[in-house]
Amino acid sequence: MPRADKAPALLRALPGVDALVTRVAGHAALAGIPRRRLTEAAREVLAAERRRVIEGAAEAAAPAAAPIDALAERVVTRLSQSGVFSLARVVNATGVVLHTNLGRALLSPLARERLQAVGGAYSNLEMDVSRKERGSRYAHVDALLQRLTGAEASLVVNNCASAVLLALESLARGREVIVSRGELIEIGGEFRIPDIMRRSGATLREVGTTNRTHLKDYAQAIGPETGLLLKVHTSNYRVVGFTAAVSSRELAELGRERGVPVMEDLGSGCLVDLRRFGFPYEPTVPEVVASGVDLVSFSGDKLLGGPQAGLVVGKASLIGRLAQNPLNRALRIDKLTVAALEATLYAYEAGDALETIPTLRMLTEAQSAIRRRARGLLRRLSPEIQARLGITLVDATSQVGGGALPTVELPTAAVALGTRERPAQVLDEHLRSGQPPVLGRVLDDRLLLDFRTILPSDIPALAAALSRL
Repeated sequence: MPRADKAPALLRALPGVDALVTRVAGHAALAGIPRRRLTEAAREVLAAERRRVIEGAAEAAAPAAAPIDALAERVVTRLSQSGVFSLARVVNATGVVLHTNLGRALLSPLARERLQAVGGAYSNLEMDVSRKERGSRYAHVDALLQRLTGAEASLVVNNCASAVLLALESLARGREVIVSRGELIEIGGEFRIPDIMRRSGATLREVGTTNRTHLKDYAQAIGPETGLLLKVHTSNYRVVGFTAAVSSRELAELGRERGVPVMEDLGSGCLVDLRRFGFPYEPTVPEVVASGVDLVSFSGDKLLGGPQAGLVVGKASLIGRLAQNPLNRALRIDKLTVAALEATLYAYEAGDALETIPTLRMLTEAQSAIRRRARGLLRRLSPEIQARLGITLVDATSQVGGGALPTVELPTAAVALGTRERPAQVLDEHLRSGQPPVLGRVLDDRLLLDFRTILPSDIPALAAALSRL
């Protein structure tokens, strides 16, 4: 038989889709996978096998079709790696506390409890129950934000970029916004202040230089077309050396003198001063509000330690203009964000935020406590496993992440692994393909698993993953 004619006979040896689905349907690793997804995966595996057979039929040694058991194994591997749900838990062993790609801030136990309570039942989201009248979803957090920040009013939208866009569109559309050249930042996803300025309909007016901007630069730029003075806190980088910047208080005073509102975008805003834990100075939201700035915007899922949200606090008259903007409806938060944010803010008011909010607890945890948690993992691993993987306990440094406190390095403890026979890159790939995936960082041919961001509840799964290696 000519080589090209071998393909039909080889293809006839392949099982049908139904036969392959039946073979894998009861596999323990596929529990919870809908039959429709099993069928789709079976079709994809069979299609790939057909292509392999057809392409190889012209070769001198035409390949035999894979047996059904081998095909079933491919289906199981494909589906077990993807899991039942696409959005799933991972073990963050990178040491980056606010890891943007891994979901940033972890929610507190109270926030998770409130999510379940509100998500599983009807709620008074926009209902004044006592009057049986329509209420405001923002009322559930407005009083809390006023008390915690000292501001007259507040508004919450879906993220901080939205908060800046809404403020610019509401206060300066068709007018000029004055910004220091040293504050024309770009954050993740190529979000740039000049770009958002154009989208808002405002005109950017740059003043000063990259490293030095003075109060007189703002004063000389103010004119009839000025709609807003915008100060942007460079939370994701630092300019050092021969520098000068205008303080929030100075800019607020200038704005009042000239009748121009002043807004400061803090980015990763914090409600507590972390200097007592060895962190560098970072302006807090209450401090900036007290400086006289008219509006302050900040994120909910960074140093605050709550859900993704963009918070704006400040003068009631200006907040009212933002709230009445039709764009606000497109950017508004849902009931789950309200529930988690209220619980997060409650922790600050109750005085136990440092103990109950995971972000603050991880950032301020002592290296000695982290080292004890790492030793807890080692006790779960036999000496033979530790020797095979080249496991050692080492000192390292963690990062804050999320565009916050970029110069801070946090002393931490990590488990390092990797040998000549089992290189760090290979171990990293294997751990990332497991369930749950484990993400560490490769440094100097060693895979580091940083225990600052490894939760106590992660340790059994991590020990099992290392044992499987």
